[in-house]
Amino acid sequence: MSGDVARKELRARVGAMPWAVRLQLRALEAAVDATQRRDGTVNRFLFSLLVDRQAPANPARADAGGVRSVDFTVDASTGVPARVYFAAAAGAEAEASPHPVIVYFHGGGFTVFSAATRPYDVLCRTICRETGAVVVSVTYRLAPEHRYPAAYDDGEAALRYLATTGLPAEVPVRVDLSRCFLAGDSAGANIAHHVAHAAPEGQGGARGGVHGGCTRLLLLSGAARHRQARRGDQGVRGEHRA
Repeated sequence: MSGDVARKELRARVGAMPWAVRLQLRALEAAVDATQRRDGTVNRFLFSLLVDRQAPANPARADAGGVRSVDFTVDASTGVPARVYFAAAAGAEAEASPHPVIVYFHGGGFTVFSAATRPYDVLCRTICRETGAVVVSVTYRLAPEHRYPAAYDDGEAALRYLATTGLPAEVPVRVDLSRCFLAGDSAGANIAHHVAHAAPEGQGGARGGVHGGCTRLLLLSGAARHRQARRGDQGVRGEHRA
């Protein structure tokens, strides 16, 4: 019964969208279906051609919004990469207070997309520009080639890397890892939730956990906050808004 209700709600939401958006969703749906094999694997070459348009990093020159990005590896043993977004200031602004860090996990059902996927690249640039935070977008390993709990392990590895190594030398901005927030959508929100809960109890009384100076806090999505409001919940332990 709950599944039927969810499907009706989804159809109602899609029906309320502009026709151009509905058309794009249908095209995306068809393309995704065409790349799924019967055994559950993904034809990644075809998926990259039909769906997953990649955006390159721009380490040397800022985009129109003043944001630069650098690719780096957060776990040498697995080769898991990440992309960091930052707005490099000059002069006195460069000596201003250090920036908070937002670690972002993309969606895609644990099976598709990456930090370089164009819509996620645009999203992380927007978050960086609008919040003033440094954004680290993690390309965790995908199923079914990499089975559970690979994606969760990669999320925790990204936090450990930031706590012990910090940002790449190519990023000329100061950050405050005591203000390190986790965020994500869809499967990425699930990973952020897991990493927040997996963190040990914080040092100095910080809720959400502090490991090596990096605080595990979770940015709840608007949908999650709406569900909590309907239930009258006070929030799951370890979940906080920035």
